[in-house]
Amino acid sequence: MSRAVALRLGAFAGVLALAFAGAFAIGSAIDPIAAAEPAQAPAQGKDGMGGMDGMTDPASNPSEPAAGHGEGHGDEADAQPPGLAVSQAGYTFVPATTFFQPSQQTQLRFTIQGPDGKPVTKYTKTHEKDLHLIVVRRDLSGFHHVHPTMAADGTWSIPFTFTAGGTWRLYADFQPAGYDDTLTLGTDVNVSGLYVPVPLNEPASVFSIDGYDVTLAGKPEAGKESELTFAVSKNGKPVTDLQPYLGAFGHLVSLRGGDLAYLHNHPAEEAKPGTKGGPQITFGTTFPTAGTYSLFLDFQHAGTVRTAEFTVKVGTDGTAIVPPKTLPSSTTTPGHATTPHGH
Repeated sequence: MSRAVALRLGAFAGVLALAFAGAFAIGSAIDPIAAAEPAQAPAQGKDGMGGMDGMTDPASNPSEPAAGHGEGHGDEADAQPPGLAVSQAGYTFVPATTFFQPSQQTQLRFTIQGPDGKPVTKYTKTHEKDLHLIVVRRDLSGFHHVHPTMAADGTWSIPFTFTAGGTWRLYADFQPAGYDDTLTLGTDVNVSGLYVPVPLNEPASVFSIDGYDVTLAGKPEAGKESELTFAVSKNGKPVTDLQPYLGAFGHLVSLRGGDLAYLHNHPAEEAKPGTKGGPQITFGTTFPTAGTYSLFLDFQHAGTVRTAEFTVKVGTDGTAIVPPKTLPSSTTTPGHATTPHGH
């Protein structure tokens, strides 16, 4: 063999050796067996966690809550608002049926199932009732605040008529006996028939019903307790003889647009039977986030409970709601039609 041929064969063998070595290295990088070989763990900190100094993977430690998802008690602004869950703290809202026909009176029945799996039969009264039931269609029309009666076996029932087809939201607001706080559980039911969504009222500081004008003033701000004041007048004159309703001169329900979270509102003044109130009714409430909220104020006068509805846009800057200095002689409010309903 000539020297030139030998050199060419040697060079070719060297190239093959390099090629096999590179293929082996690549194969080792992706070979599951090679990957299973123990390797030195990277140091914790910026280098070991891709720039997330001090962060750990919650999945690797189930007892460690993910960032921003703690117990829900330390920061109320981050806690889930009431009314979004059908079950909480072992208590579950269980309707007897979730399908109804429109415009037909039916018995709306349900139970509150306790941690033992049995219907709860003992409650602590809140706002003078063992349980408050809120019924509203998911477009926020057809609002009703009613109080069913409970049978000995823990079944709640009330005659009720769903006025239109669509999905309706039910809220049960109650405090089980022996439990330290109120709970608000929510669930959906279905009403057959044509669904025609009703648009929300435009934001306004005045709502009129049956000759009554209700004005709203306040400075709602997301994440902070806000004071809201409603003033009731009739035929242009302040109403100074409002009657107590559920332990106050008014009861307020606030629902967040989109998910229909239910907000607890606290009246500034309690009302004892036989006393008179008005024209102003003040509440403290905390809007957890910026957004659009629907407010439903129940007030009682001359033996009848009526509901005033407001749409409020809440921002982070605390924009004030200022009612007009004078009310027009005939105030009309577009949007939902509200009529007195059973309570």
